[in-house]
Amino acid sequence: MSSSRRKHTPPRRPSRPPASDNAERRRRESKHEDTSLIQLALKGDQSAFARLREKYHDAIYNLIYRMIREKEEVEDLTQEAFIKAFASLSSFNDEFAFSTWLYKIATNNCIDHIRRKKLQTFSIDKPLESKESDIVFELPDSTYEPDQDMIARQRKKLFDDAINSLPPKYRQVIIMRHQEELEYQEIAQILKLPLGTVKAHIFRAREMLYKYLRDKLRNY
Repeated sequence: MSSSRRKHTPPRRPSRPPASDNAERRRRESKHEDTSLIQLALKGDQSAFARLREKYHDAIYNLIYRMIREKEEVEDLTQEAFIKAFASLSSFNDEFAFSTWLYKIATNNCIDHIRRKKLQTFSIDKPLESKESDIVFELPDSTYEPDQDMIARQRKKLFDDAINSLPPKYRQVIIMRHQEELEYQEIAQILKLPLGTVKAHIFRAREMLYKYLRDKLRNY
């Protein structure tokens, strides 16, 4: 046997692209899909809105849940974030990622929600005790103005008018959800509707309320 016989060299396997390249490619593809869906949505294509909502629902839901940790309110805030995003979709700059823009809207919406809850639970007349001393004092309520009652009545009338402007099937679910404070499953059982239909009706009703209030407030 000749010592000059060449050793067998196994064929080289094709090298795989680095994981970072795959991630970048997926980001580009996702952004391209978002741009196409946004263009269709702006032309009134409802299926494009639905696809964007489906694509980012879980991510927005998880983001909001991490911020407020109150499951019964997370779905409502998730839908509000999409409503606000879709209502201002024409202002979106496609140089940036749609997901980043949507996350910002959802985060700001959560912050507003947390602030509202703090205002509702904080009593201005409640004695405050300093942790560093035994001093207890009260804050006088100097914020009351004679026309606050009138403003509150006007605001309530505006919301009542907005709700009354809804078609009956949407008005019904909004009242059950936000005035009677029923859970989605309870509404579905009472109305004998699929749970998904109830959620879709509430989502659509909120979109219509948001548009109605936005248009009305422009004239104030």
